[in-house]
Amino acid sequence: MSAIMDILPSLLPLFSILGAIAIGAASPGPSFVLVARTAIAGSRAVGIAAAFGMGLGGMTFASLALLGLVTLLMQVGWLYLALKLIGGAYLLYLAFLIWRGATQPLRMETPQAEAGRGVLRAFFIGLATQLSNPKTAVVYASIFAALLPADPPLWMTLLLPPLLFAVEFCWYCIVAVAFSAPRPRAAYLRSKRWIDRLAGGVMGLLGARLIFEGARG
Repeated sequence: MSAIMDILPSLLPLFSILGAIAIGAASPGPSFVLVARTAIAGSRAVGIAAAFGMGLGGMTFASLALLGLVTLLMQVGWLYLALKLIGGAYLLYLAFLIWRGATQPLRMETPQAEAGRGVLRAFFIGLATQLSNPKTAVVYASIFAALLPADPPLWMTLLLPPLLFAVEFCWYCIVAVAFSAPRPRAAYLRSKRWIDRLAGGVMGLLGARLIFEGARG
């Protein structure tokens, strides 16, 4: 009983961190655009694979923040700038691919291809998209600095990365399931050109913004 009472004071900052990360994950951004389009243009399976990649990328940033590597990254200005420029360039590349494919007919994967190449590709694209924005690592570090106890217990430090993976993964799973439903898919097929161009335009603007912030800062 005493052990439970000792843990209770630590639960408030833990749940506060999880809530803050959940709000951040739900905010529109390149991750949301990618998972939604992947699910609606591919299938629920590839959408969930992309969501898994997003969750793994979030857990990576959380682990880096807890290890203090984000502080080092911020101190080495040229490295942070380089990561911003590379991430922005990757988002612009994705935007180009989406825009270019807007006028091309949708090729539906066979179950065999979807079980292998399509799912694996969606996972790596989701992971790369999440890792393409180093600002996410800074957000994690800021939330930890504001809400994490000065001397957190070991169990909390070990538990935070997998819990944050669960938050990111569950949110993007919801997005994948919602956008892979029959109605959104039918609407996408009717207006593929304009939806793809909108998605590509949003992705391109986010990539350009990241590059601009890196060049300015």
